[in-house]
Amino acid sequence: MTKTAIPALILASSSPYRKALLARLGLPFETVSPDVDEAQQPGEQVHHLVRRLALAKARVGSIGHSNALVIGSDQCAVRGAAILGKPGNFETAFAQLKAAAGKFLTFHTGLCLLNKTTGEAQLDDVVVTVRFRRLSDDQIATYLQREAPYNCAGSFMLEGLGIALIERIEGDDPNALIGLPLIKLVSMLANAGVRVI
Repeated sequence: MTKTAIPALILASSSPYRKALLARLGLPFETVSPDVDEAQQPGEQVHHLVRRLALAKARVGSIGHSNALVIGSDQCAVRGAAILGKPGNFETAFAQLKAAAGKFLTFHTGLCLLNKTTGEAQLDDVVVTVRFRRLSDDQIATYLQREAPYNCAGSFMLEGLGIALIERIEGDDPNALIGLPLIKLVSMLANAGVRVI
């Protein structure tokens, strides 16, 4: 009788924040940086967008691995009907945060656990809503100069000074705001036969 090899765990992300979150589970893993076009398709709804990109990242991250569980994740912020992506620069980030001040933003975090051996992909969209404080231009500028969140959806990083921007969080898993919903991931890992504890 041959023993089945334990699948490798791969995080398909270059984010140090996702890496730190996954490390909290105490499982050995490696990281790969997936190169995926994150552009929204015409008419694509946000819940479909984040799930599609999470799956695409997991698929790219699985290349070259025959027995692996690959984690992909992607995040978008939504204000009204507008999807807010990564701002890329100070001016866009300032405009995003000024528009969010005193209002709610909804963050959608797509999560995928791809089993390379079976081809099964578990997918979800974990939703967290954030109420922003009323912010002055000076507060927004100070935050942007100190945090430079230009590669973050909605110009918001909960990891550091971003906590000072918000009044409250509504959702099942605040880790989703950092980009990796650990509560859902633990369930997905269990479904794939991996116990965290």
